[in-house]
Amino acid sequence: MSAKYWRAALAVAGMASVLAATAPTAETATAATAATATATATTATAATEVTPTTATTTAVPAVAAPRRTAPDRAGPRPPAPTTPPGGPGGEAWAWTQLTSQGTRIRYVSTDPSHSCPTVRYTYAGARAGHQLQTVSIPSGPKFPTTVCEVGVPLTASNAVLDSTTVPAATVHPGNFRLPLPKWTATTRPTRIGVIGDTGCSVPVSGPVQDCADHQNGWPFERIATSIVSRTRPDLVIHVGDFLYRQDPGRENDKPANPGCTASADAAGWACVVADFFRPAETLLAAAPIALTRGNHEDCNAMQQGGAGGAFFRYLADRLRSNASCSNYPDPVVVDAGALKLAALDSAFADPSDSGSPAGQSIYTRQFETVNQAAQHDQSSDYFLFTHKPLWAVRSTATTPVTWWTHVLAGAVDHTSLGRLADNVRLVLSGHIHLYQMIDFNTRRPPQLTVGSSGGILEHGPDDSKVVGTPIGLPPQPVHQSVTQEQAGTGGLGVFGYADLRYGAGTWNVAFRNRNGDVRGRTCTLSKSLTQKSFSC
Repeated sequence: MSAKYWRAALAVAGMASVLAATAPTAETATAATAATATATATTATAATEVTPTTATTTAVPAVAAPRRTAPDRAGPRPPAPTTPPGGPGGEAWAWTQLTSQGTRIRYVSTDPSHSCPTVRYTYAGARAGHQLQTVSIPSGPKFPTTVCEVGVPLTASNAVLDSTTVPAATVHPGNFRLPLPKWTATTRPTRIGVIGDTGCSVPVSGPVQDCADHQNGWPFERIATSIVSRTRPDLVIHVGDFLYRQDPGRENDKPANPGCTASADAAGWACVVADFFRPAETLLAAAPIALTRGNHEDCNAMQQGGAGGAFFRYLADRLRSNASCSNYPDPVVVDAGALKLAALDSAFADPSDSGSPAGQSIYTRQFETVNQAAQHDQSSDYFLFTHKPLWAVRSTATTPVTWWTHVLAGAVDHTSLGRLADNVRLVLSGHIHLYQMIDFNTRRPPQLTVGSSGGILEHGPDDSKVVGTPIGLPPQPVHQSVTQEQAGTGGLGVFGYADLRYGAGTWNVAFRNRNGDVRGRTCTLSKSLTQKSFSC
């Protein structure tokens, strides 16, 4: 794409369109209407909306919906829905997502009205209601949902769903408040939680993860809660792999997931809720999220439906209404003020993880696009985030060292620069179910792999053998390797997430375990664009 195109695209990303205001009907966000008095007794109390007088009013912090106490073995668990998906009254989920089109408030509901609600927020000194627009309507038993969204301008504040326009019996977040960016066009998020590979593994055959054990078996919900309480993020980045329930009939947490209990339910909305929205509820209520697709959200042979179709219907940068799926969507740049997130979809890069270079020319064109965007915006930091890592080491038990992903590293090598642009300071990925930080002390940006946020963990390498080993294309010796392992070198990984914080002109990164405790050392990213490394 031309430089002119990317300059225009970046300008558009910085300001989402504001739809025509509708006449306000209420200034009170009433808690989720108890259409049935059954239930979980989770009816939230009325949350009176505070009407700001200026555009600079601080957004009201999001408050998680009430939670019930689960058995000790299960750990904390969000309340189950009051009705099955598509049942009387319906259930709605709303969240804030950063996209290449700017900040978007998204809303998905199974209520039978098929209508979109209004969100009220303050911008430029005025408070008004803005109607969400319909993206898709119910389509078959797997997608019994109405999907809506609306753009919100940067520096808007205090976003609240107008309860009088929400027909669903149960709403998440329970207080109807949506988090908005806390940065401006010239500042950036200062606290970022990075997660990846969060779903609970329920394959068609083979071992099944203990989805009901939220402490040791599948701790994604606990990790989400820890990010909120310990990191207090301005932004959350998810590097892919949301949907692991290939055969829900084999899972052991069926009572919590009505509509996601049989093999025929796989990749439907109820399973998207079970694997992602319900465990991430507190996190989505606390901060905007930016995300990219993982290989578990792959396209089926028909390029229609399946986990990939669900991703493009509910979570993609640009939502689709027809359940279609694409192997190679174009990369996009997500604007977070002075920080830009270049999202490159690597879900179909080397599907068998065999080291195949197939599709390299496609990814070379995509990395050229990323480089072009970064080179025309050199005043901003860029993070590349993509599901499959470019330079992660999975094992040192084989000869030569096993590193991933050859097709992506080769694609970068074949760009006109032969590398990523200098202001691409960090690569964020997942796929390998570990936490690992590798740097080269060269122009090549450090690789941070965060695949440890829920899925079954893998064994890591011996870091002492990784250091000094040439990897990537062209091969460069690893300057530093830090892998979080439970015991000894080559041990099983540790559940947790990355905590990124900006200060003094650069980024600090720490690994936090599922309880939010820092494990290992906090490392500082060098300010140099030619010798990129971490000081730990």
